[in-house]
Amino acid sequence: MSSDGLGHDSADESELRPADGTASTAPASDASGGQRSVQSVEVGGRLLLALADSRSDLSLKDLAARAGLTPSRAHPYLVSFSRLGLVEQRQASGRYALGPAALQIGLAALHQLDPIQAATPVAEALAARTGHAVALAVWGNFGPTVVRLIDARQPLHVMLRAGSVMSLTGTATGRAFVAALPLERLEHASPAALGEGPGARPWQERREELLAIAEESRAHGVSRAAGRPIPGVNAFSAAAFDHEGEPAIVITALDHEDRLDSRWSSATARAVREAAQTITQRLGGRPSLIS
Repeated sequence: MSSDGLGHDSADESELRPADGTASTAPASDASGGQRSVQSVEVGGRLLLALADSRSDLSLKDLAARAGLTPSRAHPYLVSFSRLGLVEQRQASGRYALGPAALQIGLAALHQLDPIQAATPVAEALAARTGHAVALAVWGNFGPTVVRLIDARQPLHVMLRAGSVMSLTGTATGRAFVAALPLERLEHASPAALGEGPGARPWQERREELLAIAEESRAHGVSRAAGRPIPGVNAFSAAAFDHEGEPAIVITALDHEDRLDSRWSSATARAVREAAQTITQRLGGRPSLIS
């Protein structure tokens, strides 16, 4: 063994090899797609992901355990990551944290991030799995605005298209934003959006109604619209959050009431909730932000 200058001895090369003697850096076949991968990169990556998921520095023992490794196997990876600036070891405590290079990578990823691009494959998968129509909406100048609509497997006649502005209270999409945004921002939404009846009062006069909707949606993890604003059509929606805890996009599944069960415990409600959590992860947010 040799010293690495970080207060530990570097492991022998044999520690980096499986029991059969083959090098851990040898490419391995990926059974899912037939592509070859480097096993040691995937193993080391588990350490970086464990550090990213931790809110505090970790000891070698705890970090290795979270990555599913022994300390002796984890340590050589940490030495290499430290040299690259991906990991740093605190001199005072000996604990590990992400380094400046990891921060640079994270910031670059955030600058390149597009919520619609991140959500689209999740929405397409949800539509393919359930057969329901799936819509994506962002918060626009006039409120919840549809930016993508994937058709249902069976004909569904709805007056909904990209650019449609949705009611805060009369649609599942709007209700999901109500649960995710502060009242001050909601009050700027258009009171004449899709799903609002004629002569709707300004949102400033409907704060209690908005608070009740938010409480209901947060209790179930999704929002619901049963037979409104389109009679005979049910919908579930949930918001996905970015790294700052802001609602970046709302995903909605909608279909005819004969094909979409409106119960809170339905499979569709659960699928929409899980889809929003997946988008949150893709955006660098945390599913726990969805309350």
